[in-house]
Amino acid sequence: MNATYEDALALARRSVSDVRYPVVKTYTLDPIWVLYDRVLRIDPQRPDHPARDRFLLSKGHGPSAFYAVLAAKGFFPETWLDSIADVDSRLGSHPDRTLVPGAEISAGSLGHGLPLGVGLALGLRAKGYDSQVYVLVGDAELDEGSNHEAIAYAGATGLANLHVIVADNDSASHGWPGGVASRFSVNGWAASTVDSTDHDALHASLTEPHPDGPRATVAVTRR
Repeated sequence: MNATYEDALALARRSVSDVRYPVVKTYTLDPIWVLYDRVLRIDPQRPDHPARDRFLLSKGHGPSAFYAVLAAKGFFPETWLDSIADVDSRLGSHPDRTLVPGAEISAGSLGHGLPLGVGLALGLRAKGYDSQVYVLVGDAELDEGSNHEAIAYAGATGLANLHVIVADNDSASHGWPGGVASRFSVNGWAASTVDSTDHDALHASLTEPHPDGPRATVAVTRR
């Protein structure tokens, strides 16, 4: 499909999956769009191909941007977006991997997307695939203890096929000395901070070689 970012943005604005999070639907759109448009090796017609790259939406409570990109890229019909969170809809207020084509995990419980990504990256490496794993988390989600363990473990084991995108809207309860990127770099990750709306900067960070360990891209937004 030849959809554009503007097409995906229009789709994301068609509905709000949860009235508690009306802005989440668009501020995560930029990194997700760049991933699916310019980075991920995945075919909407073969979304379960074993050698595909994987994207895990850990920040599952605001999935409208994710759904919009999947629809724009042909994973499912755009008309599905008009009934998000309805009783009979396959698109819930949190993604369900058994119902949403292209969804790798059932998300919503903050703090377990990154640990799942670590396990997935380990498994793919053990099987000899060069598939890459990308996980999108929120900055506040990093307060969860499970993420501390996942960050430390991934750095110590040199998981070079693991990438994390942090949607940083300055909502973390505690923050981190030196900024979000430093909590990754101190654990052996490569890390950079970019403007979440700068698609070229996002692409450069998401494709920067990091052969010795995992990489984090902190996408800063104030929307």
